[in-house]
Amino acid sequence: MKIIGRESEQNLLWKLRNSKKPEFLVVYGRRRVGKTYLIREYFNNNFSFYTTGVSDKLMVDQLRAFNDSLIDAGSNQKKLPTDWFEAFSRLRELINSGQLKRDPVSNKLIIFIDELPWLDTPKSNFKSALDYFWNKYGSAKEDLLLIVCGSSTSWILSNFLSSTGGFYNRITAQIHLAPFSLKECELFLSDNGFELSKRNVIETYMVFGGIPFYLNLLERGQSLSQNIYYLIFNENGQLHNEFELLFKSLFKHADIHREIIIKLAKSKNGVLRTELAKSKKIGDGKPLTTALKELEECGFIRKYKNYTKDKSGYVYQLIDPFTLFYIRFMINKEFNSWTKYFDTPGYYSWLGNSFEIVCLNHVEEIKYVLGISGVDCSIFSWISKNKDVQIDLIIDRKDDIINVCEMKFTKDEYVIDNKYEKELINKMRIFKEETKTKKQLNFVFISLNGLKRNEYSDIIINVINGDKLFI
Repeated sequence: MKIIGRESEQNLLWKLRNSKKPEFLVVYGRRRVGKTYLIREYFNNNFSFYTTGVSDKLMVDQLRAFNDSLIDAGSNQKKLPTDWFEAFSRLRELINSGQLKRDPVSNKLIIFIDELPWLDTPKSNFKSALDYFWNKYGSAKEDLLLIVCGSSTSWILSNFLSSTGGFYNRITAQIHLAPFSLKECELFLSDNGFELSKRNVIETYMVFGGIPFYLNLLERGQSLSQNIYYLIFNENGQLHNEFELLFKSLFKHADIHREIIIKLAKSKNGVLRTELAKSKKIGDGKPLTTALKELEECGFIRKYKNYTKDKSGYVYQLIDPFTLFYIRFMINKEFNSWTKYFDTPGYYSWLGNSFEIVCLNHVEEIKYVLGISGVDCSIFSWISKNKDVQIDLIIDRKDDIINVCEMKFTKDEYVIDNKYEKELINKMRIFKEETKTKKQLNFVFISLNGLKRNEYSDIIINVINGDKLFI
């Protein structure tokens, strides 16, 4: 198989592969996003040494797996290492022996340790041993590329990317692998033999997000509804229990993350931190701060300020399509058949909310279509003081223009009538009054199938249909 998309990540891997100095790369991202696949495919599985942690196993089991990898790479020592310092000492001896194969492109030694956080079992001193290995040996070896990978975002953040983490300033590069964009989803599905319209791709994204593993489970010859049923609703479906597994694999204290997500799913417009803290199952303080940061890092939520910079603080909003779908239709479900839910008010409410999430995850594409990729912009949302008027996406530009984005999901061209035109005019009036802005306001209308021009649509300056999000 080939790598779909991931252009910036592949460019970074090329630089590290051809670097003339020692490199320490950390790859992280949510479960199922394709971290291991990217590294394996890019290097064509030609590693000098490869090992992986084992889920929910003791230190002795992790050492046994590591030792097996040492033996596979050519080590003559069969006895199980007594601790991690001995294990990494054997790896160092193996490297110094000169018998490890080198990368055929760069002649570099490439060491790949997958699912690294699983190796760090309680009281194992794994982190100290890895730190010693890199600082005493690896950091001075110019032909070494050490790649570590893991899904446990909380572990990666606290140990590698936090200023107080033990490996802070040790790593030389990092890849935070995000879900596929719509364009990448289209390429991936096409490569898997699907012939889908852009509308079909968007509707698929609205359920499964841009997660390659989920998309790879889709069966050709089945409708989207059938795939949803067999993968998610069916008790034997591969994604039936994915929600619970997802958070446990990513976060140390998954219960808090789970409760935050469930609470955010109930509010289309997001929730203030102060409101989250009121929940007895969530609480306040450092655990909430850490959980919100980790959820944001993984792309489950976004954090934004009200345009008026309300002193009440940041608003947090769920922007992960699969999580929203699962909570709406699995955790809070009131029916047993997905097809029976079609054409109900709840179904259309989810469609509208999910399409807005699609747009929020493609702001850069929206900016490109508007011709403002090179313009310095800030992204906001806005809620009026009375909370009766809401704008989900505001692009505040340094060239004295504010793009006010309206996002609608419709199967046909959206038709603005007299009532909706008045709502838009009123929204603009209240926004100007409350924000005191002197900038020019331009309405941008984003819908799946565009906008039908009529006598009420002149208020809209720019129209972006779903096809334009595939940039």
